[in-house]
Amino acid sequence: MRSCELRLARVAAIGALVAALGLAGCGRKGGLDPPPGATAVDTSVSRPDLEPAIGPDGKVITPPQAPKRTTLIDWLLN
Repeated sequence: MRSCELRLARVAAIGALVAALGLAGCGRKGGLDPPPGATAVDTSVSRPDLEPAIGPDGKVITPPQAPKRTTLIDWLLN
C-alpha cells in the first residue's frame, strides 16, 4: 500500500510540474499596457528632433541597426 501512495504522489508532482511549466509560457507578445489613467502624448506639436532625416535623394535616412542578438531559448519565446 505504501508504494502505491508513493507512486501516486510522484505522478501528482510530475503532473503539477508539467502544468506549471506549460502555463509559464502563456501570455501575449507585445509591449506593456499603459497604467490606468495615463494620458496620450499630444502629437500635434512638431518636434524636429523626432522627425526623420531626409537624404539628398528625398528618401528617409534610417539609422544603422544593431545586429539582432539571439539566445538559446528564442525558439520557445517565439
